[in-house]
Amino acid sequence: MRSLLALLIVTLVLAALCCCEKDPKEPSGSLSADSIKIKKEVANAFVKRKKRSSPYEWYFEYYKSPMEQMHERCENYPPCDYLSDQVGFALAYNRFFGRY
Repeated sequence: MRSLLALLIVTLVLAALCCCEKDPKEPSGSLSADSIKIKKEVANAFVKRKKRSSPYEWYFEYYKSPMEQMHERCENYPPCDYLSDQVGFALAYNRFFGRY
């Protein structure tokens, strides 16, 4: 049991050393802005826009449900937003805008 525990600890220490190794090209350890940017073609290779396949999805992209409109109305009014965090959306909306 002890040998297994020792082996696990040694493996974790080696993994930590490999992951935390500094890049020899960057002595300061900070990344430059050029190394973070990627080209548009490379970005498009792994970030794909989701395609909408049905008219139902197109409709709900442009038109919101009445409940979602009420939520947004309450979120845009700071006292209602604050109260909804305290007591819930339904009570906060009723307090400031009447019955929903």
